[in-house]
Amino acid sequence: MTGAKVLLMMGCPEIPIQTSIALYLSHKLTKSGFDVTIAGTAAASKLLKVSDPDGYYVKKLVDLDKTIVNIIEKRTNFDLCFAFMHNDAGMTYATTMSSISQAKMYSIVFGRNAEALAETIEFDCEKIVSQDAHNPVRLKNKLDKVIEEIVK
Repeated sequence: MTGAKVLLMMGCPEIPIQTSIALYLSHKLTKSGFDVTIAGTAAASKLLKVSDPDGYYVKKLVDLDKTIVNIIEKRTNFDLCFAFMHNDAGMTYATTMSSISQAKMYSIVFGRNAEALAETIEFDCEKIVSQDAHNPVRLKNKLDKVIEEIVK
């Protein structure tokens, strides 16, 4: 899978661990030879730009809604998609992506209501679920296992 195009989809950045996990995941996948793009809402993108001003971890940062339009209009597509979700809006973005793209979907579900939200997912995906909101270590460890499987 090395060289595959990967999309990280970030919605509302209200839960603190989202930004750190996105930076971490982008770095790990890029280092493993993947072509990583992060698509985020305006607020999520601003947090990433402030957290990584020199673009060390985030090489490609694009608008989430424009990216969805580009996929619908077949101007771009991805092999893998990691959708961050902690609320219904994140679920809506992931559901949309699963219906417009052939990308293998990974749903990163986090926050206090993660288990309940993960149970409502009705599209085909691998679920990575962590009830954490502030401490990213448990979610990071779960993602490390997923990355290890993808890189094989």
